[in-house]
Amino acid sequence: MDEAIQQFLSEKVNSFIKWDLVRFFHDTPHAKDTAPNIARYIGRDQTTVERELAALAQNGVVQAEQVAPDVTVYSLADDADTRQTIHRFMAACHDRNFRVKVINQVIQAMQFTPSHDF
Repeated sequence: MDEAIQQFLSEKVNSFIKWDLVRFFHDTPHAKDTAPNIARYIGRDQTTVERELAALAQNGVVQAEQVAPDVTVYSLADDADTRQTIHRFMAACHDRNFRVKVINQVIQAMQFTPSHDF
């Protein structure tokens, strides 16, 4: 695993839900949607998705745009380096051994407990 992807994982995609969100935006790079709709699409809890999207926005992986007082839409960041890192990460995920390493890293970073929301 190269250093850029290692850093991307440890600093930005450090949960399984963030991994799902990155995959969602990688697969649909022109998507611009609300957290509730994205949560339904990826089959995850809305509150957790909202929290994880906010963290990804803070880290520059996605962009958050408030379009109404209580409505925020999220889209993939425009930054070319971020998009390239996401592309390389998702391409590497086709390798089973890479996925196993990433899963182990995410679990260790989360200090996994049975009650942890992942």
